[in-house]
Amino acid sequence: MLRFLVLRLARALLTIALVVSFAFVVLRLSGDPALLIMSVDAPPEAVAAFRRAWGLDEPLWRQYLSYFGAIASGDLGRSMRDGRDAIVLVGERIPATLALTVPALLIKLGLGIPAGIHAALHRNSWSDRLVMLLAVAGFTVPSFVLGLLLVLVFAVQLGWLPSGGQDSWRHAVLPIITLGVGGAAVLARFTRSAMLEVLGQSYIRTASAKGVPWAQVVRNHALPNAAIPTVTIIGFMVGSLIAGAVVVESVFSWPGVGRLLVVAVANRDLAVVQCILLLVAATMVSANLVVDLLYGALDPRLRRGGSR
Repeated sequence: MLRFLVLRLARALLTIALVVSFAFVVLRLSGDPALLIMSVDAPPEAVAAFRRAWGLDEPLWRQYLSYFGAIASGDLGRSMRDGRDAIVLVGERIPATLALTVPALLIKLGLGIPAGIHAALHRNSWSDRLVMLLAVAGFTVPSFVLGLLLVLVFAVQLGWLPSGGQDSWRHAVLPIITLGVGGAAVLARFTRSAMLEVLGQSYIRTASAKGVPWAQVVRNHALPNAAIPTVTIIGFMVGSLIAGAVVVESVFSWPGVGRLLVVAVANRDLAVVQCILLLVAATMVSANLVVDLLYGALDPRLRRGGSR
């Protein structure tokens, strides 16, 4: 078990390091922050002074080493826009993002899993076809398109809900629905597939042949085994809570981490972008680590083998 944990932790740290390195290189090769922040009309002396102040005049490899050294000491840098610590700026936006993503996750779980189980247990029935039709529609429609449609219907045509902002709970309804519907559709399809695969196994037929009531077969045999692969997609959804809100927050002008990322990328605010990407990577890796541990608990063979 110890080797299992060490391997997973080492892989998690390596993944975070690779994500941060990739973001570091891409951001510095995609444009000069000095020209974006100070404008192309700024005097060359002022631009040069800005680069020196933020260490942008140093070789890329030295900037890279300095950045990783700062991360190791807990310093995630300061915003080039207002000079505040990047972690403070990001931390101020996290509650707003969680106010959308956590209820949306509950919608995904509360709708997707029961719908997928029902569809599998009633395969080829009208209800199965209806669930899959809705799941395909929810999966294929992009979140920004769904968000705009909801705004058109419930904000513009009916006037029931506001189209954006964060003044009250009513402002959160449409973005929560937008985030929840797509994830519920994915989870319904995945749960149905997992259930159908389990229901086709020989031990299910054997239990039924022995006279075990069907409800008991489903509860004691099908559901626990179908839950093992479903844990993977749930872990991905938990890990993508912050990353998945980028588009929706922009559509509904919601002041969360996702919207801050869009603004920071447009302004080449390097420290803020790197801080958000580090947060997203850490969230994804942590969720995957929990999934790995759950797999190890559910299947002892993984603990002994050390890998999937």
